Amino acid sequence: MNSKRSLVRRTVAVATAGAAAVVLAACGGNDDSTTTGHDGHTTKSPSASASASQGQHNAADVTFAQGMIPHHRQAVEMADLASTRAQSAQVKTLAEDIEKAQDPEIKTLSGWITSWGEDVPAEDAMDHSMHKSGGMMTAEEMDELEKSSGKAFDTAFLEMMIKHHEGAVAMAKSEQTDGAYGPAKKMADAIVTSQTAEITQMNTLLGKN
Repeated sequence: MNSKRSLVRRTVAVATAGAAAVVLAACGGNDDSTTTGHDGHTTKSPSASASASQGQHNAADVTFAQGMIPHHRQAVEMADLASTRAQSAQVKTLAEDIEKAQDPEIKTLSGWITSWGEDVPAEDAMDHSMHKSGGMMTAEEMDELEKSSGKAFDTAFLEMMIKHHEGAVAMAKSEQTDGAYGPAKKMADAIVTSQTAEITQMNTLLGKN
């Protein structure tokens, strides 16, 4: 009897060990497949690690980033004109400040969009619906600004940039309300603060003209 019991115990032990080996092998297989799957996902979406560390993004974040890029590009283009056309030193300084702030933001926004697997707006991209809602200038208005100089340029620049800033502030406020991506919401906060202050400054400068 003892011999039979001993045999049974050995048989159970062997069976248990075999099952454990199968389970371990299966787990190992799952780990491998998980790693492969994760690598595959990373290849398709480089944003995985970035989004995980900074917080997930949503459609409002994409809309904000894709809309703000052409908006900033136009502001930089307008500011660049001031260096050779503006008469007021204050307008030139303001234009330099706008260019210094918004040019780096364009690069940051582009990086986010790329990491999200979305399309960065082309250099010549222009959403005509933004002319009213986003405060962007039409091609005709940009031509007029480019052809002006001196005090006429200063006035036109300030009036156009106020509308432009108001559009950017509205877009940023939408991001503050609807966005989910931490860094984008932080940029939106900065845009609302800085551009609201610049609107006040530009209105003051217009009052001096």
